[in-house]
Formats: sequence, C-alpha cells, structure tokens
Amino acid sequence: MTKGALALLIHGGTDNWSPQRWKARFDDVCGDRPVVLLPDAGLDPADVHYAAVWKPAPGELAGFPNLRVIFNLGAGVDALMADKTLPQVPLVRVAVDDLTARMTEYVVLHVLMHHRQELYLRESQRVKRWAPKYQWPAAAINVGILGLGTLGLDAADVLKRLGFQVAGWSRSEKQADGIESFHGAAQLDAFLARTDILVSLLPLTPDTTGILDRKMFTKLRRSSPLGAPVMINAGRGRLQNEPDILSCLDDGTLGAVSLDVFGREPLPADSPFWTHPKVVLTPHNAADTDADAISRYVAEQIATFEAGGALRNLVDRVRGY
Repeated sequence: MTKGALALLIHGGTDNWSPQRWKARFDDVCGDRPVVLLPDAGLDPADVHYAAVWKPAPGELAGFPNLRVIFNLGAGVDALMADKTLPQVPLVRVAVDDLTARMTEYVVLHVLMHHRQELYLRESQRVKRWAPKYQWPAAAINVGILGLGTLGLDAADVLKRLGFQVAGWSRSEKQADGIESFHGAAQLDAFLARTDILVSLLPLTPDTTGILDRKMFTKLRRSSPLGAPVMINAGRGRLQNEPDILSCLDDGTLGAVSLDVFGREPLPADSPFWTHPKVVLTPHNAADTDADAISRYVAEQIATFEAGGALRNLVDRVRGY
C-alpha cells in the first residue's frame, strides 16, 4: 500500500451511521488512501496507520503495530478511555461546527421549553383547558451550564443573547464575555446556588460519573418563577443517578427534566422515564451531527498530520476528555 490505510471499526448506529455508509463516505474523501472496514481477513495489520472508530470493544485496536492516530467518530470518548489496551497514540475527538450548532439548538430548545411552561401548556391542550399562567421574562431565569468547553460556551452565548442570566462551571478556570464563570470543586456549590435551570454538557470521567444526583439537586436555587429547579442532560448517560432523578421529581426537589442520554440505551420499555409527566425524553439525538462533515474532518486532519501539522482536538488521557 502506498499510503497507510484508514481502518474503520464501528459498532451500532442507524442506517445513516452504518459501517457501510461510513466506508462509502471515507472512500469519497480519502482519495487514493485505502479505507478498510473491519473485520477484514485479508488485511495486514501493519498496513494500518489510522483508525476511525465508534464504540470499539476493548482490545480491538491493540493489534495494529503501526497505528499513528485514532479518531473517535463522536464527541464522547469514555468507551475508548475504558480500554486498558488502547495503543498509546494521539486520540482525536470530533469537534465540527455542525455538532456544536446542533447541541446549541437542543440546549436552547429545552431551556425555552421549560421557561415558557410548555409541559403545562401541552397538558392544557390535551384536556382542553384555556388557562394561561403568568409568563416571566427570560431575565428572571438563571441558567447554569456544567461544562464550558466548545459546546457549553456556544450554548451559553446564545442563551445570553436571549436574555437569560447565564453562568458556567468548569474544572479549570475559563472566561467568556457576559457569562459568570465558576471553576473547581470550591466554587461548585456557589454555582449551583444561583442556578434555576441546570444544563449538563460534562464529559464522562471517573470524577463526573453519577454527579447528577440528589446531593447536587438539593443545592440548586429554589426561589425562581419556575417553582422548582429543572435539569437538562445532553452530556453522557452515566453522569446521572437515575433513581435520584425520579425520586427528586416525585418529591419536588426537581420540577422537571429533559434527558437525551441514559445509563442504558436504548432505554428499556419498562423504564418509568417514558411515562413520567415531568420528563421530556429524547433518544440520544441532541447532536446527531452530519456524518459527511465528520468524514471530511478526519480526512483533513490526516492530511494535515502527514504534512507535519498539528492535530486538533486531542484528548487529554489524564483528564479523560
């Protein structure tokens, strides 16, 4: 092979995200670079220089001696980081404008849904009840975003322009115009105490697993026009303690939630989240980004890398994202 092969190792997904569709996309954008869909019995593992993956099983990437870069085809890298046999090569996560824009759409949609009392209004429609309630202005609502990376900062900017009082929390200090910033464990409680609608865009790490729990929810502000705090999770399913969420909805600690992710997916049919009146549920599609844009992004990164340039959006293996 004249160029190092790109190996595709992809598990799961809809028809648009199927392994065969990914191969067709990469064949289009990779020029004369061989693109191989694994498993391939005729492949010499030494010919593989790059891997583009989604939810590979532990050990599946360990057998390629000349691997140079691993590209994760989604934003979350927790499945990869859990693989103790993962080759010690650069790991790149997806960060394309399309993904950022779609996540911002989701966050803004669900903040507005709770702010504009849509759960009450849709129930009123079902029972034919004409009884509008007072609608407070956006400026009366404090939105708090957990995670001020690329996604969090973009969503915060749009919410700020809509008039919400926006703050963000991150592990390390970050600054953004017009957004109140908190960082580190020492400032988490102060961030929560001023938050009416909590938006989670955190990565999944050992430190964040189960962080969305009763202990956190009880620290949210309780004096807003919403009546009780709201939580939106569009990050990772294992961030949330699901029994805590349900019990907090039932006893009023939380007024409502929007959940795009769950600890087990697809969500089982017997899950109480399907029918709970205070839950807005979506099937992990908050930022189901354009796969064509991702394949171009990977091909461009490989070309830049082979020309001596720097890879973008590298994962810090120590932090886990």
